[in-house]
Amino acid sequence: MTSSDLRRSRDREWPRQDDDPLLRLLREGALDLEGRLVDASNTTLRAVLTLDGRTARCVYKPVRGERPLWDFPDGNLAGREVAAYLVSAATGWDLVPPTVLRDGPLGPGSCQLWIDGPDEPEPLVGFVPADALPAQWFAVAAARDDEGIPYALAHADDSRLARLAVLDVVINNADRKGGHVLVGPDGRIHGVDHGVSFHVEEKLRTVLWGWAGRELPAEVAEVLAVLAGAVAGDLGRDLAEYLTVGEIAEVAARIGRLRAAGRFPLPSPEWPAIPWPPM
Repeated sequence: MTSSDLRRSRDREWPRQDDDPLLRLLREGALDLEGRLVDASNTTLRAVLTLDGRTARCVYKPVRGERPLWDFPDGNLAGREVAAYLVSAATGWDLVPPTVLRDGPLGPGSCQLWIDGPDEPEPLVGFVPADALPAQWFAVAAARDDEGIPYALAHADDSRLARLAVLDVVINNADRKGGHVLVGPDGRIHGVDHGVSFHVEEKLRTVLWGWAGRELPAEVAEVLAVLAGAVAGDLGRDLAEYLTVGEIAEVAARIGRLRAAGRFPLPSPEWPAIPWPPM
């Protein structure tokens, strides 16, 4: 990211504005359900949006399909999906696909642009034989298959993933599974499934621990400075539609701690550091 990119990020109109045609399609398009993603823990549906002759696929997660959680308020996960998109957009990295909160066939819910993968997806996160770790990959956990053969949960040393790891720290993502990392047909990285983020207590659980304790890249320090100002201004006001005052304050505090440390955080021994299942 260049300094001109940062200026554009700082000066942009926030994604809630209706002059963005893609967001308008997500927000106002007729929503026709295609089917359900059966592996998701909450009701997750794929749908087609149509507006003024334009179409796109989306992921629709109705609030009524959210399973109650002991540590997050009921009926609140869809709004956290939108909040994650707003923070991502403010970084200029655009890691989270465009996401809005809207009404749908099953009531209010989040609506996120569907990301089609490439014909031959690029491996970035997964289980690999422990004795065949690819070059420029980090091993983050040991595992064995049903026959006792050792494997490693690992991910690529990739600057795109590093950006996503930083975003997860900022939003306090409690569920960064490998399957939540998508590669679009243009090679861009996308992170999805951010409903269990923004808790006021530290809950970071991720498979992207490869940079733990390492120095933050210079571009990350610059983006965090921009993001700190955004949370104190327009971004913070937009987040107030979906998060509590305390949760927004903790976003600012996490950014401040990252900037002060200048390094990726280490896993905490006080809670599981890797989500289950990890993929």
